[in-house]
Amino acid sequence: MFTKNFWKQALERLIKTFAQAILALITSNGLGIVDVNWGKVLSVAGLAALASLLTSIVTSGVGEPGNPSAVKTTPAPAKTTAS
Repeated sequence: MFTKNFWKQALERLIKTFAQAILALITSNGLGIVDVNWGKVLSVAGLAALASLLTSIVTSGVGEPGNPSAVKTTPAPAKTTAS
């Protein structure tokens, strides 16, 4: 959690979550772009972004070190060339 890489990945997740929440809210009500209550949309999206950040922090010790994901990845087996 104390690495630059962790915070870059957590910030990317936060931004994606924020954008996804906005998209979900403005498309789900069938209103036009000028009819959207932007204050409420941004408030909900901000809360979703905060939840994403807190989730990254909480799961920082679960997955791989320095990674906000709770998933551990296994390296792909090395390819061998047959002669």
